[in-house]
Amino acid sequence: MTDAPQRFAEDFPAASHTDWMAMVEKALDGAPFDKKLVARTLEGFSIQPLYSREHWPAEGDPSGMPGAMPFTRGARPLGMSQSGWDIRQLHANPDIAATKAAIADDLENSVTSLLIRLDAAGRAGLDADAPEAADLFGQGGLSLSTVAEWDALLSDVDLTKVPVAVQAGPQAPVVAAMLTALWCQRGVTEFDAKGAFNIDPLGALAEFGRLPTSLETALGHMASLADKTARTFPGGAVTAVAVDSAVYYNAGASEAQDLACAMATGVAYLRAMEAAGMPMDEACGQIAFSFSLGTDQYLNIAKLRAARLMWARIAEACGAGEPARAARVHAVTASRVLTRRDPWVNMLRSTMVCFSAAIGGANSITILPHDAALGQPSPLSRRIARNTQLILQEESQLNRVIDPAGGSWALESLTEELAGSAWALFQDIEKGGGMAAALSSGRIAEQIGTVRETRRKDIAKRKAPITGISEFPNLAEPAPELADPDLEALREAAGASLASVRDDATCDIFSVEGAVEELDVLPTEIATAAIKGATLGELVRASTRNGADALEITPLPSHRLAEDFEALRDGSDEVLEGTGARPLIFLANLGPIAHHTARATFARNFFEAGGVEALTNTGFADAEDCAAAFTDSGARVAVICSSDKIYADQAEPAARALKAAGCAKLYLAGRPGDKQADFEAAGIDAFIFVGCDVLGTLQGLHAALGVTSR
Repeated sequence: MTDAPQRFAEDFPAASHTDWMAMVEKALDGAPFDKKLVARTLEGFSIQPLYSREHWPAEGDPSGMPGAMPFTRGARPLGMSQSGWDIRQLHANPDIAATKAAIADDLENSVTSLLIRLDAAGRAGLDADAPEAADLFGQGGLSLSTVAEWDALLSDVDLTKVPVAVQAGPQAPVVAAMLTALWCQRGVTEFDAKGAFNIDPLGALAEFGRLPTSLETALGHMASLADKTARTFPGGAVTAVAVDSAVYYNAGASEAQDLACAMATGVAYLRAMEAAGMPMDEACGQIAFSFSLGTDQYLNIAKLRAARLMWARIAEACGAGEPARAARVHAVTASRVLTRRDPWVNMLRSTMVCFSAAIGGANSITILPHDAALGQPSPLSRRIARNTQLILQEESQLNRVIDPAGGSWALESLTEELAGSAWALFQDIEKGGGMAAALSSGRIAEQIGTVRETRRKDIAKRKAPITGISEFPNLAEPAPELADPDLEALREAAGASLASVRDDATCDIFSVEGAVEELDVLPTEIATAAIKGATLGELVRASTRNGADALEITPLPSHRLAEDFEALRDGSDEVLEGTGARPLIFLANLGPIAHHTARATFARNFFEAGGVEALTNTGFADAEDCAAAFTDSGARVAVICSSDKIYADQAEPAARALKAAGCAKLYLAGRPGDKQADFEAAGIDAFIFVGCDVLGTLQGLHAALGVTSR
């Protein structure tokens, strides 16, 4: 043995990017490099197959050090290496008893904070027993109309140790007061309280299309509560303001649009807080960002790094000191990427979200259960979502390395390019009058809609495939068991609880109305009234003057990427339920297995993505046998599958025979080339191949078969 160092690389000449390009061009044999190996994002910039020093010059250390400007590399010098990220679990089951048990289970198994989402009734400012709440109760969250119900839900939670964040939409200021009332009632001091009120008036306006007050009033209330929060709860353990971009992302925004909307919203909130007299450092400290992440791990990582970079520059321009420029970032699984079909694949999607959020330096992460798009998640799916984070943190130890993306030519370059693209969009929003004007004019909706339509076309052609949906569908998949509660029974119980609280209430709501007229200077009055028994609905009515100056716009729609294909599967299910069988297509496999198996597999995958069951076979030697088998199958449509060599001799006779046998619609798997006219003359109606409009073809087939898609 020898201790001499081994330098194997010295035996090889140094290679440059130019040398690599020369070899690639030789291997491509004339095919265009940009089309074959360069991917393009919806933002318009290119993803290279290989990055080198030429793509991201590190001179001058443009990303800085972790914990220092421009905070690209994280808000803390040691990142999450010591404490790990905050594992924040979402709770939205309207069954309070079930949610209470789920919270206990989470906290016993290393969840570190809670995110409580109100139902549609609560977000509309309605008590559970309000007549208008009948169809809204339990939709998307919990009905918590009184401090007593909050207390019952969190009775086993140590509120001095467990942060509680809330999602209450337009009613976030009132719910903030109710959570504050709970802390007071429990004896939690201002030094021990931990949580996030998540007041986000522009986000609420975009999502729900309505604010209970004018925007000016809503921003004033937000700023007042932020100021009160900063003064009441020192140390930053409680934040009042959220910039949650989920509404834009789930409407179809690109990563750059998502960042631009978030930054423009943040600037609007800084302006409101500055107008309320808050020091800029305190104002920045009251804002918590929340970003939804999809399944592109590189874009996810770059997105979180770019968000910190952009916000640091904005806060610097606004006069904030360096420590206050570091954005507080929460990451969550984007609901748009979750599928209702083959939901088990969502486990992999969420794992990718968690991985990239951790590498990107998120302070806290929420992973949605894999069955969240179907209804109330089951205990098993909640456990898997929680354990996904635990495995990546405790076993994979993703938090142990400080900013592992730092210095990566690919990720640093992508971060810079994404930030630049988002910055241009942010400037455009600001030039147009800011985020409020962009929402009110419909400009944001139009821009996001354009990007969504482009993505939708990519999904339709499987250029952007969705596993288990447009690719590798499983028509025989078992549906997961859900935990859907009895909403009628729960609403009846909630009404009885409310009646009891009202009987015991010591608060004169009419006296509250006068106090909340001065909400901008007396926000504690609502908390006092809540402690005395005032309900959510009463407090909302008192603080909004019954909606006299309410603001309304057209809300942004929410879409899931898989919804068009899933509508076809829903139509197939209705046929199965009504007739006992799914829509069928006969695979007219010509010749030996070696010739037809590739295209038969492609065709089966293609049509079953639309819920049309493919009837396969080992192949036919002649057209007559093929047509006879088609007749016996009971199918009304067929697809011819084989190699180009077999097509040359047998495709046309087979087509004529199948049409004579009653085939209503006939496809051929593969590009027809110069034989298209002959094939069509023989009776072939359409051709399926890589890059064709899969969704449109399947929708046309459904129409031909009389299948109604929801």
